[in-house]
Amino acid sequence: MIVYNVTVNVDNAVQAEWLVWMKETHIPEVMRTGMFLENRILKLLGDEDSGGHTYAIQYTCKSMNEYNTYQEKFAPSLQQAHTDRYKDKFVAFRTLLELVT
Repeated sequence: MIVYNVTVNVDNAVQAEWLVWMKETHIPEVMRTGMFLENRILKLLGDEDSGGHTYAIQYTCKSMNEYNTYQEKFAPSLQQAHTDRYKDKFVAFRTLLELVT
């Protein structure tokens, strides 16, 4: 299993609206691509001094094949929609993990 992790620090001024948009719009759009099996949102604790709130959004897929397809076909437009909506109000970085049991 592959975990695609997107860590986002969101400005305090838009954090509440951003979280609603992520839950109701963005994450459902990512899941509709059919490339991921599940998702979850985690909030970083003890992040009060960052000037925002930090979240990790994790998407799980079966293999690198699904992840690569997502990156090639879907990620550019979905990431651009996020950037257009929250320009200068967030910082994000992405990591790829493999589930080891």
